[in-house]
Amino acid sequence: MLELYEIRKTFNLGTPTPTPALRGVSLKLSPGEFVTIIGSNGAGKSSLLNAIAGTFPVDSGKIIIDGTDVTDWPEYKRASLVGRVFQDPMMGTAASMSIEENMAMAVKRGQARGLARGIKGEMRSYFRELLAGLGLGLENRLTDKVRLLSGGQRQSLTLLMATLSKPKLLLLDEHTAALDPKTAQQVSQLTDKIVRENNLTVLMVTHNMEHALKTGTRTIMMHEGQVIFDVSGRKREQMKVADLLSEFARLRGERLADDKILLG
Repeated sequence: MLELYEIRKTFNLGTPTPTPALRGVSLKLSPGEFVTIIGSNGAGKSSLLNAIAGTFPVDSGKIIIDGTDVTDWPEYKRASLVGRVFQDPMMGTAASMSIEENMAMAVKRGQARGLARGIKGEMRSYFRELLAGLGLGLENRLTDKVRLLSGGQRQSLTLLMATLSKPKLLLLDEHTAALDPKTAQQVSQLTDKIVRENNLTVLMVTHNMEHALKTGTRTIMMHEGQVIFDVSGRKREQMKVADLLSEFARLRGERLADDKILLG
């Protein structure tokens, strides 16, 4: 489903302060895999998701999604294949537009948009049915502006929108980090439900190592722009946070200075 070959990206090339972000990352995800990504600040986690989404061009390497080489595709063209939810609930939706208007745009993600009337009765009923599944009462607020929603409601809506067009790959960039613990748990449960029902392939960045081990099917650890650890199956099931920290120390020969950040 996703194949990355030797992806490299350095920011500020040609200046006195070049910043390597990705140093030859290679990774393969099978259809339906749910991979969590951990690593300290600056490890390259968000840069990896940005490279896959096409936010910036990579310096070298190859990106293949569902058998298609998208390395040279711009971000808007990859939108038909990739859904994404960001850490900030304010991103991913248009605050000044209504819930149904945002959803109408999401349905057309990656498609040509004409001038025909955007929302018809049948589509509105479809949106109402989908929103009812969130259990937040948003199905009765279709014409409300998105800016009126709470952070958790907005993030739930963004998650629903990101999966409306049935993307081949879903990217979650610390999408519960800005929420209070109770709301974060609710959004996490909703994520599991949507992923399971749609059999989505997922890459999820998180700073919470315990959550990373309990969520999905596989966990990778990044450090200084590289994947340094990849665990799945029974070994992953038996691992605890302390084991991950020990593994980091073993691989790098050093103590993880910012493990408090990773622990979340």
